[in-house]
Amino acid sequence: MNAPMVRAEGVRKHFGKLEVLQGIDLTVERGQVCCLLGPSGSGKSTFLRCINHLEKVDGGRLTVDGELVGYRQHGNKLHELREREVAERRRDIGMVFQRFNLFPHMTAAENVVEAPIRVGRVPRAEARERARQLLERVGLGDRAGHYPAQLSGGQQQRVAIARALAMRPKLMLFDEPTSALDPELVGDVLDVMRDLAADGMTMVVVTHEIGFAREVGDTAVFMDQGVVVEAGDPGHVLVDPEQERTRAFLSKVL
Repeated sequence: MNAPMVRAEGVRKHFGKLEVLQGIDLTVERGQVCCLLGPSGSGKSTFLRCINHLEKVDGGRLTVDGELVGYRQHGNKLHELREREVAERRRDIGMVFQRFNLFPHMTAAENVVEAPIRVGRVPRAEARERARQLLERVGLGDRAGHYPAQLSGGQQQRVAIARALAMRPKLMLFDEPTSALDPELVGDVLDVMRDLAADGMTMVVVTHEIGFAREVGDTAVFMDQGVVVEAGDPGHVLVDPEQERTRAFLSKVL
């Protein structure tokens, strides 16, 4: 229980000759909110996907809750886990994508209960009650019977958050969860994320919402070209950054 929730040590990832992550060192303690910021192509989303082994790392070590992500160590060698074992560990990690990825033929409630019933083997009645509670929590208790096409983008994203929470994860990953939303819909999604943070959920959030990162984040991490340029308290990194590259980025987005 003393291990950090996420620890990256020299994590590298390349696609062909392009090295997208060039040795990422990062620690996220339990209950912390870590906000990853930076320009497009800086490696933020790739790193997030490495945390739950949607992308395989090509170097370094990455652990979640003290366990290697996607691998088992024997002596000095790492052996990749079978897909079934990866899926088992992935249950503890909820992920919310930029696009909502809801099942269009299922209602909001059906989207939320699907994984607990099919993957978690939760009794249907228990899963339905949990879904009801979660939809209430994200402000959509009156939309349980609506299909995705009947919901706004912000409502769909809140259903996606409820769906991720339905598996009772110990860690939540958010990959630019508001970037596909109309500006007037962003606030409701960020409010749900604020509530999760207040409840002590460990979160790693890729975002361009500087205000959210400054208000809610425990750590702000600025990435560029596959490296961590600057990391620390959001009040320092986002208000009085030490690195010129960070200052140049913030001057364009604030």
